[in-house]
Amino acid sequence: MENFITGYPGHESEMRAAMLEVLGQEKYDYFFDKFLEYFFMPEDAKFLASLGLNCIRIPINYRHFIRDDDPTVIRQEGFRLIDRIVDICAAEGLYTIIDMHTFPGGQNQGWHSDTGLQKALFWDFKLFQDQMVDLWVEIAKHYRNNTWVAGYNPMNEPADPKHVDLQAFYARIEPAIRAVDPDHILYLDGNTYAMDFSAFKEVLPNCVYAIHDYATMGFPAGEPYTGTAEQKAFLQKSYERKVQFMKQHKVPIWNGEFGPVYASPDEANYQTTNDQRYNLLGQQLSIYKKDEISWSIWLYKDIGFQGMVYANPGTAYMRLLKPFLDKKKRLGLDKWGRDDTHVGHIYEPVIKHFKEEIPEEFLNKRYPQHWKIEGHIHRVLREMLFSEILTWEYASYFKGKTLEELDELAASFKLENCLKREGLNEHLRADARSSQ
Repeated sequence: MENFITGYPGHESEMRAAMLEVLGQEKYDYFFDKFLEYFFMPEDAKFLASLGLNCIRIPINYRHFIRDDDPTVIRQEGFRLIDRIVDICAAEGLYTIIDMHTFPGGQNQGWHSDTGLQKALFWDFKLFQDQMVDLWVEIAKHYRNNTWVAGYNPMNEPADPKHVDLQAFYARIEPAIRAVDPDHILYLDGNTYAMDFSAFKEVLPNCVYAIHDYATMGFPAGEPYTGTAEQKAFLQKSYERKVQFMKQHKVPIWNGEFGPVYASPDEANYQTTNDQRYNLLGQQLSIYKKDEISWSIWLYKDIGFQGMVYANPGTAYMRLLKPFLDKKKRLGLDKWGRDDTHVGHIYEPVIKHFKEEIPEEFLNKRYPQHWKIEGHIHRVLREMLFSEILTWEYASYFKGKTLEELDELAASFKLENCLKREGLNEHLRADARSSQ
């Protein structure tokens, strides 16, 4: 569960801790059980199947299986949650790919690894690596005979600063999984957020190599997509750079994530902006169609930023949290699709100070370099410190809620209470239809 999907600030584990403090154990358990139940139900699988889609990627947090204060015990609760979704999808003829979205210590520096840190400590501690190999072995044992599970995505968006530890981890986890499940495909993300295979040396057996292909033109900070020849060439070049390793070694390609974010009706010219982003999506799909690669859109459901469906503004959850969501958007706390219109000027002096005091040769030395110094400053000040403190404000909105009220809030994410982003869904439907 990422912050922009449901509107909390910062990191999931911080949000859950604040919610537990406010609600107490009984109400906390009830709310999150109902939230996860309502977020994906048989109606959701039916809808996805109606578009002609045939596979979904299930992102999971390792904490559903491993408690940080008792990491040697594999919790069966995690299997209950995944089994339910796998079975729902199978009933509609949908395959599933299990994606490990978070790792102890963090496999990357971003908010979605759920560490609250700006460093990826997973690569520094063998203990963390041992835990995740053991967990994946148990997952593979559990699903080895399930033909509706299309495979395993062992690590979402790794970001290994040395560019060697990731390959060592893949070389270790592949035979460990194969020892208990020789049949399921492994979908291996490239380094630096699934964008870089330049340091990869060898191809592992029965593996598909996975990119994430986000386009800056699909975000507020990027130039608008108008379909010029130059823009189309840029999209093609960016894609070709990411898949060079796979084409060189003649191995399958999977695009595990892509997709623009969308403007909301309260923004100027929002429909024009969204039409441009639908067209961008269509151009990306045409690139994938040409190479006959499989893809998984990011994402299915949220509160109106990127999802194929999103919670109706009139639902209990959206009404309750509207003041906070408006504030969070104005402050630009989330990295994903941040709009700095209102607060960019506040951070400019800090960035200027760093640039003046750090020698140019070291200014962008810190990994990941494509964040540049600006991205690293925002990561610490906004996405970590500011967001962590405001987590308590987010949780305070739930104070005093009864079980009935919590149920209504969670039910805001039922498909029947969501709106469908038809411009996006029509592109996906058309692409699926043309692939049949």
